[in-house]
Amino acid sequence: MDESVVFIDGGVCAPRGFLASGINCGIRKNKSKNDLSLIYSTVQATCAAVYTKNLVKGAPLVVTEENLSDGTAQAIICNSGNANTCNAGGIDIAWRMCEDVAEELDISYKDVVVASTGVIGQPLPIEPIENGIPELVSKLSENGSSEAAAGIMTTDTRKKEIAVEFMVGGKKCRLGGIAKGSGMIHPDMATMLVFITTDVAITPYMLHKALSTDVKSTFNMLSIDGDTSTNDMAVVMANGQAGNMTIGGEGADYKRFMRALNTVTVWLCRSIAADGEGATKMLECVVTGACNPTAAKTVAKSVVCSSLVKAAMFGADANWGRVLCAIGYSGAAVDVDSIAVSFRSAAGEIRVCENGAGIGFSEEKAKKILLEKEITILVDLGGGKFGASAWGCDLTYDYVKINGDYRT
Repeated sequence: MDESVVFIDGGVCAPRGFLASGINCGIRKNKSKNDLSLIYSTVQATCAAVYTKNLVKGAPLVVTEENLSDGTAQAIICNSGNANTCNAGGIDIAWRMCEDVAEELDISYKDVVVASTGVIGQPLPIEPIENGIPELVSKLSENGSSEAAAGIMTTDTRKKEIAVEFMVGGKKCRLGGIAKGSGMIHPDMATMLVFITTDVAITPYMLHKALSTDVKSTFNMLSIDGDTSTNDMAVVMANGQAGNMTIGGEGADYKRFMRALNTVTVWLCRSIAADGEGATKMLECVVTGACNPTAAKTVAKSVVCSSLVKAAMFGADANWGRVLCAIGYSGAAVDVDSIAVSFRSAAGEIRVCENGAGIGFSEEKAKKILLEKEITILVDLGGGKFGASAWGCDLTYDYVKINGDYRT
């Protein structure tokens, strides 16, 4: 967190010129839950996105990638409750969603980003969406971010919504985001749905560069369960309403924008990790002393992805041997005899391993530390100056319960 970046309210509506809304259109059986969301820029915006690398891709990703080939967009529509993946006619449905919302907004259908999330392999009826779009558009508001955030949730237990304010070129700028993600999350860009808005003026090339660079140390360092989803992507719209000189290359303004973007994406990563399916604890692995950046990232991800580490954290068991095990099979170049491991939380910090071997420590103190809601696993590889962080959650009985009957 940079002191020049200040948290504010408003989510995706905090930046100038953005409106949002969310409604229940009838996809979900529970009428109290929103299932259709819209984010709209009052002017055409620069837009960039990154997508899941799963070879099985949802129809909306195919359509969105085509629409964003020119680097511009003006609206994002997303439904929850059905992923529109592995469906006959899924591409046509995604196009119809773009066309219907574009007609209601009086914009080009090529300026619409479309997304879906939910159950894979079930037909998505277009009628509820088409019938709901007029209400969705009529409810667009500067205060609509929370309703939009609710409309993209699936097994999420809480909305994920954030905004910041910062200066670029002497102009006050804002950047906001909403996200969904609780299960089927594993590093391979991007493994959730993330929608970010900003009023910064920036070229399509530099916006894509900023997003694709940032995700390497944020969303690609997040794992809940080791499963890479079929539908997930991160999208940024920048409409230039802040009035700054357009960012067209690297420099001080680009760095300020990157700091703001990273503040939002890290916050969203931590929020998604804390809300993992069935989770009781958010885990962060902080690696230092790596010989290169790749080794640092590889080790951090391996530790937070380990089912045995995750289970130990659920049981508040300081089983540091599982951490070393995860480091050992990560494939990173490390000197095992130089590794040190500590656990840290609001209850304190305790060293449990030095030089790749166990040391005496208080099990009682360790348990107290690991009973907290946020746990940091500190790994010092003792072999260089590079570091990385990764985020995840504990593995609980409820994860199996949730996913044992997710479809039915």
